[in-house]
Amino acid sequence: MKLEKITISSLAKMIDHSLLHPTLTDQDLESGCAMAQKWETATVCVKPYAVSSAKNLLLGSPVRVTTVVSFPHGNISTTMKVRETVAAMKDGAVEIDMVVNIGKVLSEDWTYISREIKQINDTVRSAGGLLKVIFENDFLQDKHIIRLCETCSEQAVAFVKTSTGFGFVKQANGCYAYTGATSHHVELMRKTCPPNIQVKAAGGIRTLDQFLAMKELGVTRIGATATDSILTEALHKGCINDLPSLNHQ
Repeated sequence: MKLEKITISSLAKMIDHSLLHPTLTDQDLESGCAMAQKWETATVCVKPYAVSSAKNLLLGSPVRVTTVVSFPHGNISTTMKVRETVAAMKDGAVEIDMVVNIGKVLSEDWTYISREIKQINDTVRSAGGLLKVIFENDFLQDKHIIRLCETCSEQAVAFVKTSTGFGFVKQANGCYAYTGATSHHVELMRKTCPPNIQVKAAGGIRTLDQFLAMKELGVTRIGATATDSILTEALHKGCINDLPSLNHQ
């Protein structure tokens, strides 16, 4: 991929800058929003309690606010997911990343899954927003991912998303680990979904090479905490600087 033909803004507009770590402080939220404004990312993805604060911090900026619903395990009832969604959008979120009920997916209760996705998507769309459905692929087999893609396509959600970044799987030795976004899973999701359903990759994308590899596979949105280092690397490697905010530093 020829970096000299790619603009910094086009890369930044693919990023939801993630501010979701459990230890995130108010100061971290402020600095994270400031950094997202500098690069003009698509959104900041914040915890539900921080939506109104992030909206205020981003006033006058093109950066939007995303938040998460039933994060990271997807285990609350559909009724509560709807209530979370309504509250988040009233606070100022315009995009919702909702975790599916993973146990119901593994149980292959597709009627439950379809109804839940429909209710959340209807709620988000009625408020003028976009829904991203998080699968948490580390826990799933390909057959589950394919069926989830088909279900999300039937319900016309905006995005399917690989991972939360916190989907730690217990290993044989008792330790926990996660993989996050993989080329195999992204290719499977992109192949199964129609073109109007976008794919978001999240979990473990920390370098420019990883970012560009996902872009090549058809990903149109990335969840990342390493936003600053990824875009700084892109700038240094010859991407076109078309952001006025970077020229005044």
